[in-house]
Amino acid sequence: MDDHGDDFGPWEGQRGTDSRTDEDWLTVARYVRHAANKLGPELPLCLPGEPQACGRSAQQHVVSWSAHLKAVAHHLIERSTPSEARGVHAAGPLYQRRLADLRALSALTSAPQ
Repeated sequence: MDDHGDDFGPWEGQRGTDSRTDEDWLTVARYVRHAANKLGPELPLCLPGEPQACGRSAQQHVVSWSAHLKAVAHHLIERSTPSEARGVHAAGPLYQRRLADLRALSALTSAPQ
């Protein structure tokens, strides 16, 4: 997989709502790649320090591989659903509820104490 989202434009650093270190991003990137590889097709070993290092940051890998994982999950929903209506529900309202729950949990855990 050569697609790391470069068509969007140049990667502009390590910004984001998450204050992770480069090592934290590397760990998350490995987790996302592992999850995606479990469902296939396999993503390459191209993180910094790996055999096919591509020169992109671990954070950029988290973003692009998460997009890959989201696409694989959506494809899995489409192929596994017993009816189109159930697939639309899973990919739409059910997905949006889960996303809202994750956002709320993230807001709680990142709120100042």
